[in-house]
Amino acid sequence: MRVLGVDPGLTRCGLGVVDGDRSRRVSMVAVDVVMTPSTADLSRRLLSIEEAIEGWIAQTSPDVVAVERVFSQHNVRTVMGTAQAAGVALLVAARHDLPVALHTPSEVKAAVTGSGRAEKAQVGAMITRILRLAQQPRPAYAADALALAICHLWRGDPVASAVATAGPASTGGATPAQQAWLDAQAAARRAQSGRSGR
Repeated sequence: MRVLGVDPGLTRCGLGVVDGDRSRRVSMVAVDVVMTPSTADLSRRLLSIEEAIEGWIAQTSPDVVAVERVFSQHNVRTVMGTAQAAGVALLVAARHDLPVALHTPSEVKAAVTGSGRAEKAQVGAMITRILRLAQQPRPAYAADALALAICHLWRGDPVASAVATAGPASTGGATPAQQAWLDAQAAARRAQSGRSGR
């Protein structure tokens, strides 16, 4: 499966494409960050992001698009810009009849580091190791986009995914990292159920 990960943002929008096989081995296809000037009109900035995602889909032919789920923050302006960029990614995916998956930041962090509270530096370091890269993708938005793609590739069977990168678990069950991933998934599902029930 090939996944296009989108770390949405108006000023910086991370794009990363990752391939995954049945053995849970992953490899990077491409990564970049689309930047738009804060002085430009909002409509033009969103158009630039739309054109970039269109181009990436045309060039890389992903099977699915994974986008970071936007959540409420204290900075309303930031979350609005993030939501607008995410909406553009959803629109472009729909135009190409591609399925879309939304993953929370904690879900993504747990998938690649074993901790839903990992710092960006930890995520970048693990992405470098998982994808066997010569150097860490920069800026952080690039690493985050790759992490989103990897999270989606591994979300179906988190324990097997962690085993693929960290080695076999003990016979007693999941390792702490694997359990953290399972816990993050369960918390995300509970939060989603709570919101949909309101």
